[in-house]
Amino acid sequence: MTVNVPGRRGPQGPSPLEGERIRPLSRWQIEDRLAELGDLYAQTAGGDSRAWNHDRELFLRRLAGEVQRPGFALLVAERSVPGTPAGGESAVLAGCAYGFPVRADGPWWRGLDGYLPRDVLGLAVSGRLFAISGLVVHSRVRTHHQGRDWNLARRLQRRLLADHMAGLADRADGTDVVGVPGVPGVLGVTLVEREDAMTLRALRSWGWRSVAPDASGAHDMLRYAPCHALVLGP
Repeated sequence: MTVNVPGRRGPQGPSPLEGERIRPLSRWQIEDRLAELGDLYAQTAGGDSRAWNHDRELFLRRLAGEVQRPGFALLVAERSVPGTPAGGESAVLAGCAYGFPVRADGPWWRGLDGYLPRDVLGLAVSGRLFAISGLVVHSRVRTHHQGRDWNLARRLQRRLLADHMAGLADRADGTDVVGVPGVPGVLGVTLVEREDAMTLRALRSWGWRSVAPDASGAHDMLRYAPCHALVLGP
C-alpha cells in the first residue's frame, strides 16, 4: 500500500472543525489532475528536491497502472482556501485514497491468496473484497486524533468501502446478499512491506488489523513473507 508517513512534520492540515470535502474523481478527472495528485504525494513524502521528483514520478507511474483495473475508484479530499482574483475561494487537495475490488477470476493482486484465509478470499467472488492500495495524507493526520471518526484517513478509507458497497447494492438482482443484516459487508484489504514499520503503525492506528492464517503451517510461512496483510471492516 502507498501511505505517506514522513519522519518529519509536513504542512499542517486544517482544523477538524473546518473539515474537508471528499468526492470521487472519474478516470478523465484523474487524468486532468495528475499533476496535482503527484504534487500532493511529493509534499507529504518529505525529503529534498531530488527525492521529491523521484517519489512523484514513482507514484504517478503506479497510479497510471492501477487506474486501468476494473472497478478502480479514487477519492480526493479538498479544502477551500481564499485567494482567487475575484475574492472567492479555491479548492486545494488535502488527501486522496484509491483502490479496486479484488477479482477472483484472475491472478490475485500481489499474491494476495498467499496471505489471507479461504473465508476472506471467498468474499472476492461476490465483489466484497476491496483492495485499498493508496492512502495519501499529511503527517498531521498520522500523528493527531488517529482514533477519531473525523480523522481524514479514516474518512477516506471508510468512504471508499461505503461507495463500493453502494455500487454492489445497486447491482443486486434480488438474490444478492449485499445489505442483508448479519451478512458481512465489504472488507478492505491491503499489503504492507514487512520492513515498513511506520506505515504499519499508521494503518493500525486507523483501524486496520492483521488476519490470522487458517492453515496450520501457514503461520511459519507468513513470518518470512515480504508483506503484512491487513484488513479493515466487519
